[in-house]
Amino acid sequence: MNIFDDPYGFPPPPDANDTSCSLDPQHPSYPVVLVNGTFNLMYDNWKVLSPKLRAAGYCVFAFNYGGGTGLLGRGRGLGPVANSALELQAFVNKVMDFTGAAKVDIVGHSQGGMMPRYYVKKLDGLNKVNHLIGLAPANHGTKNPLVGPASFFCDSCADMTSGSDFLDDLNAGNETPVTPTGPYYTVITTKLDEILIPYDSAMLKNGPSAYVTNIVLQDKCPLDVIDHHFIANDPIVARWVLHTLGRRGKPADPNFKPSCLPF
Repeated sequence: MNIFDDPYGFPPPPDANDTSCSLDPQHPSYPVVLVNGTFNLMYDNWKVLSPKLRAAGYCVFAFNYGGGTGLLGRGRGLGPVANSALELQAFVNKVMDFTGAAKVDIVGHSQGGMMPRYYVKKLDGLNKVNHLIGLAPANHGTKNPLVGPASFFCDSCADMTSGSDFLDDLNAGNETPVTPTGPYYTVITTKLDEILIPYDSAMLKNGPSAYVTNIVLQDKCPLDVIDHHFIANDPIVARWVLHTLGRRGKPADPNFKPSCLPF
């Protein structure tokens, strides 16, 4: 039995949670933890990016979180964000114990890009995270009118509504706490985001450029039509992620120019 098996029985994305993967001089020094978005499971969210990361030499780990009751509640991120951050904390500790790594890199989508900030800021993640890469992360919530009705069965949806008590508390003061060795924060977002409204609410607003980079995909690739739901499957996004993970002691380079080819 794999120690990273999902308690609900759902499969990991391709090439993730491979216990034969080891950190050695031929591999990047930190394992990558993938954190899916609300209503998604890890397989669907990361089936494209996970094998790309593994092919680049990274050890990749993923999990489902935010469990509740009923079919929708089984690890699809519907629970309170603070509770999900505790699940992330436990999973990161498991990955670090298994690999012997001093830190992890985190790549998260939507809630999965914002929730790790709670782990960093409110729990013990400050010294355990190297890169935090958010793909359309819900850092300042959304004004999408569909989120209100969803909040009746989705606690995290209420937390991710613009102006929620949760977000006001998370964003109070320093949004991006750091040590001299990180974390390094990179936000990658799209102007065509149909869930996170406005799209630039994803951005981190008060961090120093040495530690924080905000990227709008269309600023470099104007014809990229990726939306919120599929941003983790975008090959251009994958290039940004690999670029960022390859930087030591820095977030993404805002002057990086990826290939804009859609494959």
